[in-house]
Amino acid sequence: MVSNPERRAALVDAGVEVLAREGARGLTFRAVDTEAGVPVGTASNYFTGRDDLLRQIDARLHVRLAPDPEVVAGLMARPKDRSLVAAFMYDLMARATRDRTGYLALLEMRLEATRRPELRASFTKSVRGDLEEAMEFHRDAGLPGGDETVAVLYLAMLGLLLEHLTLPDVLDGALPGVSVPEDLVDRIVATVVPEPQA
Repeated sequence: MVSNPERRAALVDAGVEVLAREGARGLTFRAVDTEAGVPVGTASNYFTGRDDLLRQIDARLHVRLAPDPEVVAGLMARPKDRSLVAAFMYDLMARATRDRTGYLALLEMRLEATRRPELRASFTKSVRGDLEEAMEFHRDAGLPGGDETVAVLYLAMLGLLLEHLTLPDVLDGALPGVSVPEDLVDRIVATVVPEPQA
């Protein structure tokens, strides 16, 4: 395999674009080469196969969609209450909306993992790692609630993000007087995160 980190990164990002736009069935080396604007056959020199490309896309998506350390540091200066949890959920929503292609590719990875046991194992490991990291962060930061709170927030936000990024018109206007997704983020946090102890 060829070792050129910049070219490999460009090919992986091209793979993200193809995966988000065409789905897993459209993710071919030829499609990645075309998206990256490189000669046909280039991707096959960088990846051992489709599974290797999907694993590298998975790793890249976790970097692309990760929180900005400066944003996290700024938020952590605030009181450790429900409003801070809401701020973190707003940041999650903003990151996914800014990199809609990346988040859609992540959803495509989930679907492809249902069809490919080897991908399912590695993708499950990476997503579970993210969830465990979120639980640890929540505990260490002294935010209200425990691991179960984080798990329920994760599931609720996953559903909201899925709806907002794929079929935003389903909720838009369906709830009069409710700003989507902002008010729903607030409602999720108010429902899931416990009141501070007196």
